[in-house]
Amino acid sequence: MSIQHQIRSQAGARAASTLRWGLGHALPRAAIRGSSKRGDLHGRLIEASDEAETFALFDQIRAGGPLHRARFAYVTATQPVVKEVLTSPDMRTGIDFGPGGPLAKVSGWAFRSAPLGPLTPPSLLVTEPPDHTRYRKLVTRVFSVKAVQGLRERTQQIADELLDGLDPTRPVDLVEAYCSQLPVTVIAEILGVPREDQHRVLRFGTGAAPSLDLGLSWSVFRRVESSLIEFDRWLEQHIEKVRREPGDDLLSQLVTAHDDGEVLSDAELKSTAGLVLAAGFETTVNLLGNGIRLLHDHPDQLAVLREDPAVWPNAVDEALRHDPPVLLTGRMASRDTEIAGERVPRGSMITTLLAGANRDPEVFADPARFDVTRANAGDHVSFSSGRHYCLGAALARMEGEVGLRTIFERFPDLRLEPGATRRPTRILRGYATLPATLAP
Repeated sequence: MSIQHQIRSQAGARAASTLRWGLGHALPRAAIRGSSKRGDLHGRLIEASDEAETFALFDQIRAGGPLHRARFAYVTATQPVVKEVLTSPDMRTGIDFGPGGPLAKVSGWAFRSAPLGPLTPPSLLVTEPPDHTRYRKLVTRVFSVKAVQGLRERTQQIADELLDGLDPTRPVDLVEAYCSQLPVTVIAEILGVPREDQHRVLRFGTGAAPSLDLGLSWSVFRRVESSLIEFDRWLEQHIEKVRREPGDDLLSQLVTAHDDGEVLSDAELKSTAGLVLAAGFETTVNLLGNGIRLLHDHPDQLAVLREDPAVWPNAVDEALRHDPPVLLTGRMASRDTEIAGERVPRGSMITTLLAGANRDPEVFADPARFDVTRANAGDHVSFSSGRHYCLGAALARMEGEVGLRTIFERFPDLRLEPGATRRPTRILRGYATLPATLAP
């Protein structure tokens, strides 16, 4: 390749990256900030940095009707409507700019060179049937309830090993030392990732997490894309190694998987494996951190669990309901349709507030109360609903139960210290740091 060709190629790549940021973040951020200043509830919600304000906005949005019409999208925090949107065949994930229009052509050019990530096709998060059905079928069997129960003993062993390695006489950041290490070790073993590469997987997942957010700054956007590019290169090398030396792990099965005689393409394979790898631990890190905080701050509920350990599975669901790892998700109407009795035109966006639906007072009595014995705690929508229901829900629940129960059994006097910080991401909700003293 000539130097001139390299220069043109690099310039084109920079232009495409800049356009992706402009369309996906700069313009939406400016619009959201403007609408927020004018009092638009949707804009205020996205801009909100205070948790109390966020939950208060859920109530205001719900008070505006089951399907609140905001400046740029419909918004709902009413659980039956959230479920209706997520299960509707007329709603799709991703954004459709329409067939052949100028914006479609420009965005098509810009996003064609985007690094593979959770929101770029052929990711499971933004594909619809029949492709979505095909990809999901290939990995579903590994995350079935039966398969996950087979992983329980190994998960318990990993939790014990991690806690054995902690010095109870020294302060520790539980996110770094435990909440992140437990799920990343489990999912890495499922995908056949060598132990020496697990720190890379953790770094990639953390680096890519903001990609789910809207309105990233240029510097954050560039860091996210750089992380995705680095992850893509590593994953490609890892897949080639698995092809040469297949094992009995999920990735080896995916590499050789046939679906009605059709093999996954390289892009499909990398996208599916990458999403399973990153999504397989990112939200569980948040579940563990949020759960530790909740149980620490509600010693009466922890006492219930110590009295009756059989309540632990329900406690995990209550933690998922009360402080979910994911704030919201969006859908676009693929055709004119009706939601909650209201006409929704094709192309309309609907933001479903998962955390808001989890506090719908028509579904959950006294929804702000954390109650590990809540009879319908499992009715939350923290794992979404419909065809995009979280593939790893059973795995997350099992890891949450093992991880939370084990740390509180091992260190009954665990004390969280001042200085905990929340993650800067808006969609994913969890702790970046959780300083603790394990023993008096």
